Amino acid sequence: MKLNKIEPKYINKANPRVGLIALGSDFRIEKDFNNVIYGRDIDLYVNRIHCYNPLTNETLAKMADDITDVVSDILPDQKIDCVAYGCTSGTVAAGYDLIKTKVNLAKPEAKVTTPITAAVKALEALGIKKISIFTPYTKTINDLVVGYFEKENIIINSLTYFDIDSDLDIGKVDEDYLFEVLSKIDLSESDALFVSCTALPVLSIIDKLEKRLNKVVLSSNQTLIWDSLNSIGYRNNIEGFGKLFNIK
Repeated sequence: MKLNKIEPKYINKANPRVGLIALGSDFRIEKDFNNVIYGRDIDLYVNRIHCYNPLTNETLAKMADDITDVVSDILPDQKIDCVAYGCTSGTVAAGYDLIKTKVNLAKPEAKVTTPITAAVKALEALGIKKISIFTPYTKTINDLVVGYFEKENIIINSLTYFDIDSDLDIGKVDEDYLFEVLSKIDLSESDALFVSCTALPVLSIIDKLEKRLNKVVLSSNQTLIWDSLNSIGYRNNIEGFGKLFNIK
């Protein structure tokens, strides 16, 4: 048998890489990321982190224990440009600084974003200080989320919520029903509506919600994706997912 050894030729430039930490129970977040970045020169790599039910401050904070190991398994020994931690309330419970530290233990070069820190950046970019909030959470988690925004000097005019204590059940909320619920929230005193939780099916209805409400609508996944794209230097306008993707 004749052997033919051929030297491989490797690519010398890769697309920007986003690593996503998704909750083990999240039905939605990967779909939302892929719907926004489809057809763009951006590569998404996902690993899932164990989550605990019912949702409490303690169980949400406990997830952070596994962050370094989860991130280490996203393209091991390879560079990631940005790591997105896919849990809004989990960020509040554990604290952004801890999450960033644990991510950078595995990927020292990576920028780190989370839904709630991204939401604060989005509100600042839009010049918005007065908002209404919708969540699927219980009162204890709601208090944490509201308190986080208030510490950032954002005025919360109203809070509407489902009172669900299981992340799996949050992911089963009907999209059409959610649209009807959100479209009835009184935003007369607010400049925007923020819909919290990466598991809710919000991104696909933001455009029509903004038209119905005549207000800016932000969501956890939308702001997380927006900040991830900013972190890798992608600032082109993107249509179909709200006004946020069209600001400079």
